[in-house]
Amino acid sequence: MALEGEYEPSPEQWVRDQVAAYEASDGQEANTLPDHPEWPVVVITSKGAKSGKLRKNPVMRVEKDGVYAAVASKGGAPEHPTWYHNFLEHPEVDLQDKSEKHTYRVRVAEGDERAEWWDRAVSVYSPYAEYQEKTDREIPVFLLERA
Repeated sequence: MALEGEYEPSPEQWVRDQVAAYEASDGQEANTLPDHPEWPVVVITSKGAKSGKLRKNPVMRVEKDGVYAAVASKGGAPEHPTWYHNFLEHPEVDLQDKSEKHTYRVRVAEGDERAEWWDRAVSVYSPYAEYQEKTDREIPVFLLERA
């Protein structure tokens, strides 16, 4: 993986715990949403937009043909998650899917492509549809393609 720098753990305890368990087990543990074994996650490392420090976040595993989607839902909050800004400022990330680790280029999906990936994401994790109903913003979908 390509990203280097100082890692600054999330201020959220559950995120810190999940990332630590995921990485320590090479993705064999903590690889689903807590208390939901039917919803797999991957861990994405991005560079902080302001701090430049490495940030790690578990996100839902939405993948097709080696391309991953990262849905910036923040549970339907009115604002984007912090990592949304990281992706825009530094569009190279590292992604770990269980034991597979690679570097990816990130871009925002738009138009028909976004619609296709949105439907795919909702089929993997149905709460995304509810999150979209809760917010006035169109929830961004990022595509991650191998660098």
